Amino acid sequence: MLTLSPLLQKERALRLAWAKYLAFPDFEHFVEFSLSLNNCTDALSQQSQTGLHHACRQLEQQALALFGDENSHPIAEDIMNSLGDQIARLGGLLRRYCAGEGEIAEERRAREKPDAAPIARITNSAQQVFLMGKRGARWHDLATQLGYFGISAHDHGWKLPAPDHSGLGVYLLDVGEQHATHWLPTLRQLRERVPLARIVCLGMPNEFAAMNQALQVGADRCMAQSASLQQILSQVLAHRETEEVESYRVLIVEDSRTAAHVISRALKEYGTLTRTLYDPLQTLSVVRQFQPDLILMDMYMPGCTGVEVARVIRQHDEFLSIPIVYLSGETNIGLQMEALRLGGDQFLTKPFNPVLVNAVVKSKIDRYRELRRSMQNDSLTGLLNHISSQQALAAALEGLRDGEGLAVVMLDIDHFKQVNDTHGHPVGDQVIRSLAWMLKQRLRHSDIIGRYGGEEFVVGLARARANDAVEILDRIRSDFSRITFHGIDDTPFCTSFSVGIAVCAESASMKKDLKTLLEAADSALYQAKRQGRNRVVLTGR
Repeated sequence: MLTLSPLLQKERALRLAWAKYLAFPDFEHFVEFSLSLNNCTDALSQQSQTGLHHACRQLEQQALALFGDENSHPIAEDIMNSLGDQIARLGGLLRRYCAGEGEIAEERRAREKPDAAPIARITNSAQQVFLMGKRGARWHDLATQLGYFGISAHDHGWKLPAPDHSGLGVYLLDVGEQHATHWLPTLRQLRERVPLARIVCLGMPNEFAAMNQALQVGADRCMAQSASLQQILSQVLAHRETEEVESYRVLIVEDSRTAAHVISRALKEYGTLTRTLYDPLQTLSVVRQFQPDLILMDMYMPGCTGVEVARVIRQHDEFLSIPIVYLSGETNIGLQMEALRLGGDQFLTKPFNPVLVNAVVKSKIDRYRELRRSMQNDSLTGLLNHISSQQALAAALEGLRDGEGLAVVMLDIDHFKQVNDTHGHPVGDQVIRSLAWMLKQRLRHSDIIGRYGGEEFVVGLARARANDAVEILDRIRSDFSRITFHGIDDTPFCTSFSVGIAVCAESASMKKDLKTLLEAADSALYQAKRQGRNRVVLTGR
């Protein structure tokens, strides 16, 4: 059975809700339609899809203005037809957006197959950048730099794309030296014509009114006239970092099957994965197995209270940060406060509002995931940190099957101290971020990429033969060495990195010994440094 993506599910629910209102145009069905529209708007806001969110929010505002009461429905026929046309257009855009994201995901999955090449570039429209304005040589320089990251750039001048163009790329609109009466209508038309794309306004006056106007009509980001080429490049690359967001996972601990069913159904409508547990004594084993992002806990259950369950959960370090939200008919404030002191994060009283429960679940999970990311990832690059890198490599080694290998790669930026001393640490940080972006852009989603410390990185390439690993890293090394950075007084400079590679399949002693493998890769790295830097060395060669 084909499973729809969460956004497609919301689009389908919106169409069905509108169809119900057309068939039975009463207040109750308009409320159901409005809730579905609100659900879509909220989902698009979370995905930072400005164009679609802009269109959906405008439609939502029209619907709310027509909300009224039992006596306000059905709405006038001409308004109903207008809403129907907008809903059809929005639905088509949502489906196109999901199809485009699906194409990216499909290409990503193809890269993860056992026989897939360890490196591939996605070449769909999401990888394209469209340059609008009169930047001349600056556009050429930006296009050249983007090319090293596998991203194509096209100079459009002031020519607008065709109406309802459904590309997923990035539009860079240079508004410098233009009055708002010129660029604002252009921006408004551009947003109408490319509702799925990301729009970045360059050369913006450093004024609240101008930026506010640009954001109101649909710009994703505004950058001042002083923004450097490297900062513009960073905006494009940061946008390409977005990955598939895993569905929220919620464990419902509730002895009432009826209540559990209602809660589960309400959460599933918002794309949340749920699991219901009726026996609270099994909570620990189920938490380990299901790995929830949040636990919804009934306060009073036979044989055990929710507070007692929460207190036991908090005795285990690995579960200390999982949010626990109580659901109960208990209205005594003193008891609620005591329950929170003993391990809970929030208290919701029954009967509950499904919209409120969903909002609480999403906000708690987002904070939980952000906390988890901050503990596992490097703050500068977003890559795995030193400890997380080692854990990921160790897990990859343990998971190897007979005949499979793992290439461990150590990278170090050449003469990095000289970059910091000459151009300053902010520029040095930009060099580090650019290498991190390139590694994420050019390697597979399943490959392990971490910042090992300072200017040193570690990479784990699963199912990669030694020659493949050398070819991959040498290609990235060559492209990175051609990127132009701008340092003190806008002085252009290039830098490079050196690479050491060790492949566990080539040595039985390395098969399950991460320490030996890392030391071998590190030794090869130092050999590359001794040989003159800006090169790749495979251990044993």
